Amino acid sequence: MTASTTHLSPALKQATPVVVDHAIGSWIHGTDGNRYLDFTTGIGVTSTGHCHPRVVEAAREQVGKIIHAQYTTVMHKPLLELTEKLGDVLPAGLDSVFYANSGSEAVEASIRLARMATGRPNIIAFHGGFHGRTVAAASLTTAGTKFRSGFSPIMGGVHIAPFPYAFRYGWDVDTAVAFALKELDYLLATVSSPADTAAFIIEPVLGDGGYIQTPPAFLEGLRERADRHGIVFVVDEVQAGVGRTGKFWGHEHSAAKPDIVITAKGLASGFPISAIAASTELMSKAWPGSQGGTYGGNAVAAAAAIATLDVVRDEGLVENAAKQGAALLDGLRGLKEQYSAIGDARGIGLMLALEFVDDAGAPDAAAATRVQQTAISEGLLLLTCGGTGNVVRVIPALVVTDDEIAEGVDALARTLKRAL
Repeated sequence: MTASTTHLSPALKQATPVVVDHAIGSWIHGTDGNRYLDFTTGIGVTSTGHCHPRVVEAAREQVGKIIHAQYTTVMHKPLLELTEKLGDVLPAGLDSVFYANSGSEAVEASIRLARMATGRPNIIAFHGGFHGRTVAAASLTTAGTKFRSGFSPIMGGVHIAPFPYAFRYGWDVDTAVAFALKELDYLLATVSSPADTAAFIIEPVLGDGGYIQTPPAFLEGLRERADRHGIVFVVDEVQAGVGRTGKFWGHEHSAAKPDIVITAKGLASGFPISAIAASTELMSKAWPGSQGGTYGGNAVAAAAAIATLDVVRDEGLVENAAKQGAALLDGLRGLKEQYSAIGDARGIGLMLALEFVDDAGAPDAAAATRVQQTAISEGLLLLTCGGTGNVVRVIPALVVTDDEIAEGVDALARTLKRAL
């Protein structure tokens, strides 16, 4: 028998050379015999850590009952129970849920619903947002050209407004918010009339765009304009939701209430499931046949999501994210004071980042890459992000402990000493 020459697509670029043997909690054990503190969590997915016993047991039990129960053909108990449990944590009034597989699918379902509900064609997204790689979702994405280039024409009817990225502009947050809201009003007056605008869509914390919290005042300004113009306000909680920011939903740091919430990533501790939630009144405006999918709301993924929500509640993981995130941010800010190459140390909850700049204050992607790569040999796994690739994001699991936070900061300190 000849050896197979089949291999993964060369377009897939791994951030680390680690091949996993097994993982538990905050730790990945590689086939190289080393263990690594995982501050990537599968890009914010393994919210309860790797292989939490309760999630493992729930999935294992469900596999023995039914794996695939296509939810527009037959209904299964895990999806009904998950829907009930989501009702305990969803914003008031969002009492209708549609399930899919990925964040991108859920984003597309949300904008489809907004267009159907309003009869309007246009969607306004915000600079630096990441909403997915499928065509419609990529059309809303400006976290980097790599997500939206090379397969034009992308979806029409999308307009991009400024995001209040205070550090980039060199302003304070209030000034950045006032500027971005003023520019949004100008866009509504000159490019996309409110009568043509179906939805605003925004992340409460930019993900791939650089781990920048959306200022509460900006979210509240969007809510006010959405109410004034009859625009659907969509909050993409794919990465920030399920406790990552120290509140269950990232938008809860503001007084703004969304019309549609999108969730995925941390919802099922690594099993693929996503959802949008809206009021029954709004969801009822979806056209017949516009929602569905072969694998959406998979029974095993739903069982894992139920266990995840139970663990988040029972182990106080939202509160732990707030506590450990504050300690980690203090550590990152301490490191910033030591290195002029760190222009900003920021974040909220366990969604944190360091932004690297050169001597002139310009983005320094090379420095960010050196830090991310050097950290591997210090036993710490990190990722880069940002429109110019100059941000290192730090994403521990919600179960992270005091000792693991301290160990991570120490590893990062050693890394910076070597890389900068």
